[in-house]
Amino acid sequence: MADLNLTKQEANEELSTLRDKLNSYRDAYYTKDAPLVEDSEYDKQYNRLLAIEQEYPDLVTPDSPSQLVGDVTLPDFNKVTHDIPMLSMGDVFSEEELADFNDRIEKNVGDEVDYNVELKIDGLAISLVYENGVLVQGSTRGNGTIGENVTENLKTIKSIPQKLPRPLSFEVRGECFMDKSEFLRLNNEREANGEQVFANPRNAAAGSLRQLNPKVTADRKLDTFMYTIVTFDDLEVTTQHQALETLEELGFHVNPTAQVTTGLKGVNEFIDHYGEMRDSLNYGIDGVVLKVNDLAFQRQLGNTVKVPRWEIAYKFPPEQAETVVREITWTIGRTGVLTPTAVMDPVSLAGTTVSRATLHNIDMIRAKDIRVGDTVLLHKAGDIIPEVSQVVLKKRPADSVPAEIPTHCPYCDSELIHLEDEVALRCINPKCPAQVKEQLTHFASRNAMNIDGLGPKIIEQLYTKNLIEDVADLFKLTADDLGTLDGFKDKSINNLLTAIDNSKSNSVERLLFGLGIRHVGAKAARILSEAFGNLANLMAASKEEILEVNTMGEIIADSIITYFDNNDVQKLINELESVGVNTEFIGSSNNNETNEHFTDKIVVITGTLTKYKRSELTELLEGMGAKVTGSVTKKTDILIAGEKAGSKLTKAQQLGTQIIDEETLSDYLDSTEE
Repeated sequence: MADLNLTKQEANEELSTLRDKLNSYRDAYYTKDAPLVEDSEYDKQYNRLLAIEQEYPDLVTPDSPSQLVGDVTLPDFNKVTHDIPMLSMGDVFSEEELADFNDRIEKNVGDEVDYNVELKIDGLAISLVYENGVLVQGSTRGNGTIGENVTENLKTIKSIPQKLPRPLSFEVRGECFMDKSEFLRLNNEREANGEQVFANPRNAAAGSLRQLNPKVTADRKLDTFMYTIVTFDDLEVTTQHQALETLEELGFHVNPTAQVTTGLKGVNEFIDHYGEMRDSLNYGIDGVVLKVNDLAFQRQLGNTVKVPRWEIAYKFPPEQAETVVREITWTIGRTGVLTPTAVMDPVSLAGTTVSRATLHNIDMIRAKDIRVGDTVLLHKAGDIIPEVSQVVLKKRPADSVPAEIPTHCPYCDSELIHLEDEVALRCINPKCPAQVKEQLTHFASRNAMNIDGLGPKIIEQLYTKNLIEDVADLFKLTADDLGTLDGFKDKSINNLLTAIDNSKSNSVERLLFGLGIRHVGAKAARILSEAFGNLANLMAASKEEILEVNTMGEIIADSIITYFDNNDVQKLINELESVGVNTEFIGSSNNNETNEHFTDKIVVITGTLTKYKRSELTELLEGMGAKVTGSVTKKTDILIAGEKAGSKLTKAQQLGTQIIDEETLSDYLDSTEE
């Protein structure tokens, strides 16, 4: 028992403070999906609470975080009682603690044991109940005994089978998560719309799953890894690893990295390997889970009130770096949202050099009290986006003053507005040059009108020389106009004019997305274009008619109605039509493409690609009739492996899956037939 040098009264007072603080952290993390501190800070204070409670067990209270499991349920959802509680896992943070856990297991079992080692996915626990092979209930963990019924939301997740190949009646459990690319897309979209961004993929997944409207959940592209079969009736399964193989055979997503090892040597090698390559995975992990592989031994070891004795989570140490904020800059996006960025002394973080970090909005600056001259700790939100964790107050300069918040747009000097339902400051001047240039760049981008060669630098020149004011002006450019641009000769002029002219023939969904209507992304633009057939029909549609379209909700419908009610927008559409821009739905250029290598094939993409963005390659392959998934299974036909391919490559090699590199990919794509 640790000697804390605390009297009982001092211990009681500190426990009271820790309980209040930790419970407020829990509420923010689980209920509001908006954490107040990093996981490492919570773990530090939670372990302090455990140490004091161990010293003075009579001071443990029912509301102590040590006596609680998971999160609380939200009042808007029906409740589900878990017949078998969904327990938390114990945590360890060092090899020594891991060895202590192993010693306890061997002492109880009487011999060295096999462990099934799995990645600890940074998501939220879910339960799925099947009757005669049909999904009848899906729920969150809640407090471990009572969870939330989110069946309809879970049915929108593609990796969850609604009907099994066998008429089984059982319960399975696993993790619902959001991958890093979707987290980045969602946060960029929310920031552009002036909404609060999610702190990390786990909270983004929780906020997306716990939606009253399943359409919102469906749009968030959640995924799952299942890892537990709760009831084994009619299943000849005796080990945890067999359980994972059975889940995969039944059509569930399981993490492909799991492996069985005897004793701790293999466990420590697994931890070292994935600790080094965690940044290259497209989903967040915060540690490694050890489970006694033999299910009979699991039953023998049993559970405490809160945690199973047969499993433990090894938590990775926090990856942080310390640096100094030298400046806070402010930029305006195409929707007018003002975004602050911290400019800092360069520092190495998670394998890259970081000198800038988004501060998202003024609420974040105020909440964390970030000032110029402050020493700050950085981490990568979702292992992607550099973000300020906290200010190191003891290093704050004596003459420090709070950051100055702009009152006027730094580009057009219009007064900034803080709309009631937003966290962002916004410039609402439609002629603001920063917004106009961002809108033009978006309009020309690959997922919009796809005008090859028309990037931000060219648009900057065109705008500065007063050659364009809005997107319609792009289609009025002449060779003489382009000849005034720096470095533009005959070939560059002809290429850009050809690209602009070709874009007129795009199917209308590209134009609709390119217009930059709030909340209307590329997917919604295509669904709407296909449903209404052309832009004129969509412009004339009522809110009720838009809502009848699959996956369209109130927010998108209101945004479309508001946008097309604007006289300036109507004039712009007329102008686009007058210069020959297509406003009819004709389907994407990939719609009728077939490819002998990819059509009707299940494809997985992994590693770093140099010629393709993953989202663009996915869209291209799906346009050829391929199904692009996130996990390598026995059903996978092709693995496209870039640099640092990692565990998916290993799994594919084990399964004998066809593996192609980027050069072969290019050759295969060149063989596409119309």
